[in-house]
Amino acid sequence: MHIFYMIMYPHSSTSSLTIILVSLLLLNHHVKTKVILPKNVSVPAVITFGDSIVDQGANNYLSTLIKANFSPYGKDFEAGISTGRFTNNKTPADMIADELGIKELLPAYLDPSVDNKELLTGVSFASGGSGYDPQTPKLVSVLSFDDQLKQFKEYIEKLKIIVGEEGTQYILANSLFLVVAGSDDLANTYFTIGIRRLQYDIPSYADLMVSSGSSFIQEIYKLGARRIGVFGAPPLGCLPSQRTLGGGGLRLCVEAYNQAAQLYNSKLQPQIEYLNSTLAQSRIVYIDIYNPLLSIIENPQQYGIEVVDRGCCGTGNVEVAILCNKLAPTCPDDSKYLFWDSYHPTDKGYSILINQVVGKYLNDFF
Repeated sequence: MHIFYMIMYPHSSTSSLTIILVSLLLLNHHVKTKVILPKNVSVPAVITFGDSIVDQGANNYLSTLIKANFSPYGKDFEAGISTGRFTNNKTPADMIADELGIKELLPAYLDPSVDNKELLTGVSFASGGSGYDPQTPKLVSVLSFDDQLKQFKEYIEKLKIIVGEEGTQYILANSLFLVVAGSDDLANTYFTIGIRRLQYDIPSYADLMVSSGSSFIQEIYKLGARRIGVFGAPPLGCLPSQRTLGGGGLRLCVEAYNQAAQLYNSKLQPQIEYLNSTLAQSRIVYIDIYNPLLSIIENPQQYGIEVVDRGCCGTGNVEVAILCNKLAPTCPDDSKYLFWDSYHPTDKGYSILINQVVGKYLNDFF
């Protein structure tokens, strides 16, 4: 009923009426909020951009080897379905949307089953293997940030058809936007494949990443985004795949990779703070993921984790995407593992991280 009214009368005579109707429509779709939001604060949707950490299945619809729509991915998901999420269950995007009481699962924008209700409460444009460096997505034939931006513009036009101009601006201004990228740029494009090392040293490559990320944030701001969380890089040298590739026989954390991630983060954080101070009515927040993840790696017992140096899939040393398949055995109990494959955390690992992130940063958006 509400959807019909919005489609038939998208341009209400008063903005307040439009917002009330949009709020009623969104209320019908929300689940119970698990966190306490400040008084009079509404978060109608979660919208994500970036890489495999918040890829909700976009790569299922691309001609790329970087996919996760097969067993054992999704082993602990509903009915053991492999949805294209690069983990055994839910992603941080799902968990944050659920914590905010918006919906239990955040779908990929490219998923053909996404309907108007789903559009109103948020989607993910992220694509596994993508990054801020334009070369990163090209290497593996996935969606670039330019591609994701084009899709976001399409999405906005769809919102206007459903709830009108004012309703769309209300959703965009109050939703939580998450931008998660940088790991593939450093780990793959720079260190592993190395195509950028002839052109850039690590500081200048970090500058390239920060500049590209900053431009993207400004673009989505121009389109109406106001609450934007930007994730820093994790301790890349401690990811199981990077230990295998550069950690020697003992598979130690690769200090050079961690230092590169820290350098990038040290450049990204002040840029985010600058954008937050200069873009009117914005709440742009730098989210540190490096230190929380490193804390779990260094003190696993404190978090109920036993294995941090390899993934649950196969040997856990190199398996990721097509190498983590139904022929690869999985560990008996993935709740004891920080990583699902050699690159992505388990549902348990993500849960620990997201609980910390929500607790530390949520109020910074309001």
